[in-house]
Amino acid sequence: MNSYPTAVNWIETHQAELTALSDELWRHAEVGLQEMKSSAALVDYLRKGGFAVETGVAGMPSAFVATWGSGSPVIGFLGELDALPGLSQKPIPTKDPLNPGAPGHGCGHNLLALGGLAAAFAFKAELEATGKPGTVKYYGCPAEETGVGKIFMVRAGLFDGVDAVLDWHPAAVNMVRNSSSNAVNSVKFTFHGRTAHAAGDPHNGRSALDGVELMNVGANYLREHIIEKARLHYVITDGGGEPNVVPAHAQVWYYVRAPERRQVEEITQWLTEIANGAAMMTRTTCDVQFLSGCYNVLPNTAINKTLHAALTEIGPNRWTEEELAFGRKMAESFPAGQKEASLKAMKLPPETMGQILHESIVPWTDEEINSPGSTDVADVSWVTPTGRLSVATGVLGQPGHSWQISACSGMSIGHKGMLMAGKVLATAGLKLLNDPGLLAEAQAEFGKRTEGIPYKSPLPDGVEPPLDQLPKH
Repeated sequence: MNSYPTAVNWIETHQAELTALSDELWRHAEVGLQEMKSSAALVDYLRKGGFAVETGVAGMPSAFVATWGSGSPVIGFLGELDALPGLSQKPIPTKDPLNPGAPGHGCGHNLLALGGLAAAFAFKAELEATGKPGTVKYYGCPAEETGVGKIFMVRAGLFDGVDAVLDWHPAAVNMVRNSSSNAVNSVKFTFHGRTAHAAGDPHNGRSALDGVELMNVGANYLREHIIEKARLHYVITDGGGEPNVVPAHAQVWYYVRAPERRQVEEITQWLTEIANGAAMMTRTTCDVQFLSGCYNVLPNTAINKTLHAALTEIGPNRWTEEELAFGRKMAESFPAGQKEASLKAMKLPPETMGQILHESIVPWTDEEINSPGSTDVADVSWVTPTGRLSVATGVLGQPGHSWQISACSGMSIGHKGMLMAGKVLATAGLKLLNDPGLLAEAQAEFGKRTEGIPYKSPLPDGVEPPLDQLPKH
């Protein structure tokens, strides 16, 4: 028996329209800061449902905040809107793009957005039924994949006064863990040189590409002298035009990751010095463009335990034979040993190994772990107590950011997980609402973890959302 049947019933009653809205976002599949159709669809649904919605917040046209209710506590639910380039995929278990070369929801953000939305409406339904005071907020967050949206939303103060934030992410397992993540900086280095005929008079040229390549060599030597858990990865976004012209312009884009914010800042400073050294060596110049950066996730045991209790209360999904057959067929696309390695890395119970789609709840553990990935949810967790869970929306062993995830995000496996996540989030939020002691415990823990480490936006003064990267119309 669920503790809050009104909330759960709201989601069950509205599951058809929630699924339809999820599929609409799945079809739009818009990349970061371009999610205008997705944003508009969500805003329209929220306004029709009685929420007051402020759009275009924090300088981003697709970002919004929806609010309903009054008084304390204030509980927030997160939504993410963006898709990933090149991951368009039909909702079938074999690789077949819906629109070749187009973006796709290879991280399941259409499900994430609707799970949080369902929770916000279910939370609202319970407050309306009981007449209790309380405020619910739903955040439409763009550009998570490039670490942009929530960083600027936090800087704009949009999470000020929120007592707790609840979040989830589509995954292959049903699980709550005290997980942190890597902090990250996203930085572009643009070198400027001088053109010349590469055969006739190369001595008159100054190669910007030489600057990029020497910087990359230096960065690769840097790897030996940074901590083991740090990560440096890059792509050359501009390497010149034709081989017969000494390039006057070249650019490389770096991500710098490490478990703590201060470590990222130190490594970024060293990397910038390497870039400047490469410019000196090639007699070019180098411009540094800081795109965005985020903190490491700050776990909150009190909220995460509450989420685990709600997850256990709602229980795992049951899968049809058609869904299991879909999963078995999809698993044929995984490299040999991938599933075993993935589940072992997550320290999942042995019985999970024999499952195709997750059919249980991973037991709670107090162990705190660090994920090598990064998310802008981290910055939210540094300004208000934040909890996160994973719900199974795909096949065990699936690779991240993949066509397999895009496929599951547009069919019943993903839909079931999305609706389950909404029920869990709403139930956990209502537990916090109805137990002031529990919320006080979460806030006390937050205060202890942040004591002496005040949050400072990773964004340098003057940095605005990188809207200049959007295509010109």
